[in-house]
Amino acid sequence: MPHDPFAVDITRRFLAPTWQYPLGTDHLGRCVFSRILLGIRYSLGSALLIQMIAIILAIFLGAFVALKGGMIDFLFIRICDILLAFPTLVLAFGLLGLLGPSLKNVLIALIFTQLIYYSRMIRSLFIGMNEKVFIQAARISGTTGVGLIVRHYVPNVLPIIVTMVALDVGKVILEIAGFSFIGLGVQAPIPEWGMMVNEGKQYIRQHPELMLYPGLAIVLVVLLFNRLASSLKKFE
Repeated sequence: MPHDPFAVDITRRFLAPTWQYPLGTDHLGRCVFSRILLGIRYSLGSALLIQMIAIILAIFLGAFVALKGGMIDFLFIRICDILLAFPTLVLAFGLLGLLGPSLKNVLIALIFTQLIYYSRMIRSLFIGMNEKVFIQAARISGTTGVGLIVRHYVPNVLPIIVTMVALDVGKVILEIAGFSFIGLGVQAPIPEWGMMVNEGKQYIRQHPELMLYPGLAIVLVVLLFNRLASSLKKFE
């Protein structure tokens, strides 16, 4: 970053792009380019963290349900049906209403909503593998529990999981930005892209670029991950 993204200098507010400030400055004289670079940590970094934690938890939860079956499986499906009856954003809104606005609470809410969806998907994938010959052979040889999941289940569904996670990264970035835009996510002065769009909206007539630059960053990263997910589908 060429400048401190939090440094306020009113004498340099609304500067046009120069070599010193590649994207100009905002209403507080802060370097927009530096803030967008730091925003990668909060927008893309948070999305990747949410996906990583959610999929790891979902693998073990889905595997546990698939291996146990019976009443545990029945209760799990009924709970998932109830929670998935609500759109993920509505469910996340409810959790944020209970927890309060902050980046940490956005992470908790989105990890929970992603976990519900992923664990049900992985449970279905694992149940479809229960009757495979190599799974039965592994059980006969004495492989059980975590060893069975890590050595035999996960490697055979890994391409599907990776594609699914990559495709949802863009959606999670949009959700983080959306919560920050309406004031429920990242709070100022942290330069998350949705928060930057929110800060720039009051100057949309005089300086629309304050909304344009972070908005373009969101669009480009979402398109990038959608393209990546599409290219990964051929490995499924």
